[in-house]
Amino acid sequence: MTTAAAPHASILLIEDDPGAQAELAKLVHALGYLPVCAESGEAGLSSFTTLHPALVLLDMRLPGMDGLSVLREIRRRAPETLVIVVSGHAEVGIVVQAMKLGAADFLLKPVAPEAVTLALSAALDRPLPAAGAAPAERREPAAAIWTGGPFFAHLATLLPQIADTNATVLLQGESGVGKGIVARLLHERSSRRERPFIRVNCAALPVELLEAELFGYERGAFTGAGRRKPGKFELAHGGTLLLDAVADLPLPLQAKLLHALHDGEFARLGGEQELKVDVRILAAVNQDLEPAVRRGSFRQDLYYRLNVISLPIPPLRERREELPALAEHFRARYAREYARAVPPLSPATLARFAAYAWPGNVRELENLVKRIVLLGSDAFVPAACPLPAPAAPAAPADPAAPGGPAGLKAVARRAAREAERELIRRTLEETRWNRAEAARRLRISYKALLYKIRDCGL
Repeated sequence: MTTAAAPHASILLIEDDPGAQAELAKLVHALGYLPVCAESGEAGLSSFTTLHPALVLLDMRLPGMDGLSVLREIRRRAPETLVIVVSGHAEVGIVVQAMKLGAADFLLKPVAPEAVTLALSAALDRPLPAAGAAPAERREPAAAIWTGGPFFAHLATLLPQIADTNATVLLQGESGVGKGIVARLLHERSSRRERPFIRVNCAALPVELLEAELFGYERGAFTGAGRRKPGKFELAHGGTLLLDAVADLPLPLQAKLLHALHDGEFARLGGEQELKVDVRILAAVNQDLEPAVRRGSFRQDLYYRLNVISLPIPPLRERREELPALAEHFRARYAREYARAVPPLSPATLARFAAYAWPGNVRELENLVKRIVLLGSDAFVPAACPLPAPAAPAAPADPAAPGGPAGLKAVARRAAREAERELIRRTLEETRWNRAEAARRLRISYKALLYKIRDCGL
């Protein structure tokens, strides 16, 4: 990728994932900067010495030298350099350390293109391309993901009534059902479509960082706040702000959010001036909020403010008629994105899909089809989506038989395997299929968890 930008207009991308690196490079190029890529911390520091970039996008998980060590060295060599760190949801402590070390901003994986564009534009004081949208070639209409079924028909009837209003909408459904896609549909069908659509995961950050993420902060507001940073409310001005996992919002922040929703005003962290914004709020939850209101862990007045329009989204297992169209949509999308010639999914694969329960919903289906495209094969699908096994007739026990003890061992192994599978499934659901966090909770390695997910048919 080449551009006429001068060396001083370069942005250094230190990221070991080739796919993520390519996506970041596209966004950097769209902002008019020259992307320079490095696959490790050592290579990144070598490029940094000769490049003197305008900004560094730094992944925290790198082979060899880790991201925090790279950040410390960059701050030692050139304290004025802007660094945006990229981190997984399970690494909140690392994000806090990075901010204390002077990182200008942070992005949580999986990183949305809009989030990268907004963070770069804010850090570099550059105007947003296309009013805060991602580059045009990367945008895909949210409506493309649903092409049939009763839920889609219901949504098609409801959207014209609620999309172009300022009413808050509470999207309810299990993790991975497509709440974010419905939120984007609401944005795209509204008069705010040319303005930013911004998503904030309220469960991904501790209260201190979440307040800074939502409302921004003034220089000196806390250790490491070396410059003013606008929050997502400011960046979403004129557009739509989706508060994902809003049930996990801490009580102190619920009061500040209620004030912002009621008056359209808020103050940055460490600031006194009230800022006024015009933002349409959407909220998403994967649990019923009423029990939380009764327990006192969620404010009743905020619940009523968010729940003006309630939109439940059923899980994929209740929308099986959508499976063929959804699978084909993802196959075609990733075949284009990765330039792979992958034929349509076979009837046998679709039959497996139809018989599977999809605990991870649309997100799980998307990830599975993406693997098929990348590997060029659906040979692993039977293991990934096992058909329900027919129950075997129970054989009468015979303690005196020579095979008795061996039979008991087999029963114990099967019971242990089922218990292990259930524990892994429950942990994955609790962590919203964040495998790194699930591995930490289960006290096993990330690779071991991936093997067990595959071995257990999850």
